[in-house]
Amino acid sequence: QVQLVESGGGLVQSGGSLRLSCAASGTLISIYVMGWYRQAPGKQRELVASITVGGSTNYADSVKGRFTISRDNAKRTVYLQMNSLKPEDTAVYYCNVHLSLSRPPVGPWGQGTQVTVSS
Repeated sequence: QVQLVESGGGLVQSGGSLRLSCAASGTLISIYVMGWYRQAPGKQRELVASITVGGSTNYADSVKGRFTISRDNAKRTVYLQMNSLKPEDTAVYYCNVHLSLSRPPVGPWGQGTQVTVSS
């Protein structure tokens, strides 16, 4: 079974940066599309960034130009570099795995990592 552990969140001022990490165990992430999600209080979880097996990336419009997703298959880790953070980015961030872009995530939802951006 896939196990995903997110880390790297914290409290940052508006305009600051954070780098989130997602460490995967139990499988090789090289065979999966990987995605970063976030969920703010009272809101639904949303996909903010994804990266395919081949390394192609896409982003939610709200984070384009500010966030960068990357993967290190050898380390079985996915990263989310978050720059120019805004208060609206405040959320719990999760990673998950997809068999393909057209399919929902298949991994379990973990604890995520809290990102809080102050004004």
